[in-house]
Amino acid sequence: MARARARHILVETEEACQQLKDQIEAGTDFAAMARQHSQCPSGKQGGDLGEFNQGQMVPEFDQVVFSGEIGKVHGPVKTQFGYHLLEIVSRTA
Repeated sequence: MARARARHILVETEEACQQLKDQIEAGTDFAAMARQHSQCPSGKQGGDLGEFNQGQMVPEFDQVVFSGEIGKVHGPVKTQFGYHLLEIVSRTA
């Protein structure tokens, strides 16, 4: 079964999500932004979600994490929880 490790930042609006993405792509540290802005408890760990199996997260999340480019910041991704920036740290088939 496919497994991945990812980090994320969860915010309420697409605009806020895009602004954070722009800052990260300009060189701001992902983990620092997660600690400062994420509404998910994982923000305290720099957005680290640890390792998880395909199917453990909501479908919109899984689709990006198990098909997107590793090491790149993806998003905004809309889910029932809000808007996410996702960074895929690693993935195994």
